[in-house]
Amino acid sequence: MKEKTADRRIRKTKYALKKGLTELMSIKSFKEISVKELTEKVDLNRGTFYLHYKDIFDMVNQIEAEMFEEFQIVLNVYNPLNVTDYPLTLLEDIFKFLKENEAICAALLSANGDIAFIEKLKNIVRAKCFHDWNLLFSKNKSDNFEYYFNYMLSGCIGLFSEWLQSGLKESPKEMAFITRSIIIQGINFIK
Repeated sequence: MKEKTADRRIRKTKYALKKGLTELMSIKSFKEISVKELTEKVDLNRGTFYLHYKDIFDMVNQIEAEMFEEFQIVLNVYNPLNVTDYPLTLLEDIFKFLKENEAICAALLSANGDIAFIEKLKNIVRAKCFHDWNLLFSKNKSDNFEYYFNYMLSGCIGLFSEWLQSGLKESPKEMAFITRSIIIQGINFIK
């Protein structure tokens, strides 16, 4: 019982720190945020922060690692050969994931976020897209795959960011339809 109480306290503390970090990132880069500033914002002492993280960079890295782990699970659920409306269903789940993690995703994808986060995100999606491409088309990537992929992925990240920054006006399902339509229009380039 005591362990569950401790776990709950840890989760609450980390949640408060994450929320505070997200709020501070709305006005400045995470690189400019100090431990003192963050802990004062969430009314915790610095010692409590250091029980969980070495510094702000460590905190951001841990948050990102946790998010990538969850995001990878979302991606791995789908096999394009076994899903009737692929990639629409996958895209809808990606937008649901973004909505569930709205504040931190918006912060990390903003100008105050971590550029390394976007690169890691691109690498995860690149691996999934290349894997699915091989399954769907039973061949190695075309000469134009990298051009198409980078064009499509930059566009998707732009859509994610715009949707988050504009207040999630459309539902995840609507955003999935929009994204799929944009992707399908460009697919003829690499065929």
